[in-house]
Amino acid sequence: MSTIFWITIAAAVATYLTRIGGHLVISRFENIHPRVEAGLNAVPAAVLTTLVAPAMLDAGPAEWAAIVVAALVSLRGGLMSMFLAGAVVLIALRQFVG
Repeated sequence: MSTIFWITIAAAVATYLTRIGGHLVISRFENIHPRVEAGLNAVPAAVLTTLVAPAMLDAGPAEWAAIVVAALVSLRGGLMSMFLAGAVVLIALRQFVG
């Protein structure tokens, strides 16, 4: 088998172990301190910020339009509608505007 296959399998196993490991550690506690829970609830927003912030630094007009549309949709809609609106605007502007 190819090396790429084994690298992919190793990455999948490492990802699974990382995710299940955190769950197993947290499930051992009877009570989770409110500060720990607040910190864990902030992780998705922090990860999203680390993905979006670098892209904003090198963003062109299409990217800025997608960010603005996604931000506006997020005020009324959910996460999926925000993502889809931003993706549609980005794809359309990159396709037709350049």
